[in-house]
Amino acid sequence: MIQYDPHQWRSHLFDIRGSMLREIFSRIAVCVIWSLIVVVWHQTKQTPAINIPLHGHTLTGVALGLLLVFRTNVSYERFWEGRRQWGNIVNDSRNLARLSCGLLIHDPGLLRRWLTWSMMFSWSAMNHLRGQHGLGPLTAELPPEDVEATDKAEHVPLAVSRRMTEQLVLARQRGLISDIQQIALDGGIQRLIDSLGACERIHNTPLPFAYMVHLRRALICYLLTLPMALVADFGWLTIAATMLISYVMLGIEEIGVEIEDPFGEDENDLPLQSMCETIECNLRELMPQTSTGTLAGDNDKRDDAPPN
Repeated sequence: MIQYDPHQWRSHLFDIRGSMLREIFSRIAVCVIWSLIVVVWHQTKQTPAINIPLHGHTLTGVALGLLLVFRTNVSYERFWEGRRQWGNIVNDSRNLARLSCGLLIHDPGLLRRWLTWSMMFSWSAMNHLRGQHGLGPLTAELPPEDVEATDKAEHVPLAVSRRMTEQLVLARQRGLISDIQQIALDGGIQRLIDSLGACERIHNTPLPFAYMVHLRRALICYLLTLPMALVADFGWLTIAATMLISYVMLGIEEIGVEIEDPFGEDENDLPLQSMCETIECNLRELMPQTSTGTLAGDNDKRDDAPPN
């Protein structure tokens, strides 16, 4: 995501990056070239029927504008819903860490493993939503056999949440938490899964095909016939008018395309990596410190850990 100051105009008014100009440039060029052909044809008086009444485009433009506005609103709603769900992931991760630090403080090794798996959930969720497979950058801080088994799962974030549940079961077996406390912590894991499920719903459910096709067909027909409606009154200025109108309409449509699935790596997508780094930074501050930099307690009581 591009960070900017909304109060400044000159700093980003002429920016190309993130403005959708690269994505729609070829389409605008087609409209401009076609308008040039129409104007030249009209100016040479080859046929008097090249111009069409402007009233039809005026009425059609209103309906097309409503379609574009609806398209943009739906896309932004999906964008904001994705941001809200990732905000929930950040907050739930912090709350789980806060509660677990008070309950598991007497077993630093178990606490560190729990916090590390909690951090790994966000990284694996980001990779999952981007169509990538992986646990993220924290694999060296956990037992290799657990990491290998988790990484082989088809749904990696779900496998990570299973590892988090295993740490809770182990904490209950060791008498560190009560049944009620285990349920409270498990509820946080459930909320993480619910937030990821909401993001998957957005990612796997695009705008209905019929709406997308109808909008694009209407947009193409409108822009290709626009020079014929303008040429009689605008003359050579038809080219500039067509370029401006096509830039506005094609840009609105492309913005909707880019933000309707906000979990990728495009310039206007959500900063998922930054949010994962925020979670990792916050949770690392709560980790118990060790003199060797390894997971304290990793070698103790491994025989009573839940099997893979």
